[in-house]
Amino acid sequence: MTTIDLPTYADVEAAAGRLAGYAHKTPVNTSRTLNEMTGAQVFIKCENFQRMGAFKFRGAFNALAKFTPEQRKAGVVTFSSGNHAQGIALSAKLLDVPATIVMPHDAPAAKVAATKGYGAEVIVYNRYEEDREAIGRRLAAERGLTLIPPYDHPDVLTGQGTAAKELFEEAGPLDALFVPLGGGGLLSGTALSTRALAPGCELYGVEPEAGNDGQQSFRSGAIVHIDTPVTIADGAQTQHLGNYTFGIIKRDVDDILTASDRELVDAMRFFAERMKMIVEPTGCLGLAAALKHKDALKGKRVGVIVSGGNVDLQRFCQLVSA
Repeated sequence: MTTIDLPTYADVEAAAGRLAGYAHKTPVNTSRTLNEMTGAQVFIKCENFQRMGAFKFRGAFNALAKFTPEQRKAGVVTFSSGNHAQGIALSAKLLDVPATIVMPHDAPAAKVAATKGYGAEVIVYNRYEEDREAIGRRLAAERGLTLIPPYDHPDVLTGQGTAAKELFEEAGPLDALFVPLGGGGLLSGTALSTRALAPGCELYGVEPEAGNDGQQSFRSGAIVHIDTPVTIADGAQTQHLGNYTFGIIKRDVDDILTASDRELVDAMRFFAERMKMIVEPTGCLGLAAALKHKDALKGKRVGVIVSGGNVDLQRFCQLVSA
């Protein structure tokens, strides 16, 4: 197996410099009700208020900002269920880079519309029958584009790590931190920031119960591939972790937890009713796990990263009213 050089916290700091003036410094919110429910002090990092509605802007912009003039002229291609698609599309618009996005046929309409609205070309595929990575590689080869995958890329994951950097800088040291997990870009970037800024913090990735490839990988010590999971957390319907992301996760993360779709809906409802926030199902993974394991959090300072808020309103209403 070929060894790879893993990025470091210094790369996260460099990413923060590139993002300055472009990415929002998203709020860290608290809830008295949530603190009472858990017996902890809970700090919510609200990446649903990031540009294009999710943390993905951070990694996408950081990656494109490092393009050479030749790469910028030729363009970028990626594959994504929606949030990385929008992040690449918006970043490409800001940096004047042509963008081609491979998106699943059943991606939320709001995410597809936003991606097209930023000026990107959208190519649709069937996520249950076709290989999006193969499509992306083919387009890159045929058109001379630079492929920036959603998570398994040093510049992407270090850009994502800037969210946790901001959280620690504002909230101070934490005893535990819960982070949504799909392909691992957010979790691995968060791990770099966590080990640098709060080395004693227990760090947990949280993925859908129906798609626990990360949990299986973490506990077996090798990347596990699964079929596309059926879950309302569309941003975490990944089939495997990446080489970069898993390398950091297995070294720096304490455990991988899961949350059921029902628990995600309960968390969506809590955010809407008590904190007046619309959060997409994937973005609720961290809170769902924190609530499930609340007995272990009493008296602690706890962080939860909300990864995004991009969900069709009709779908949101269907889920929280069920």
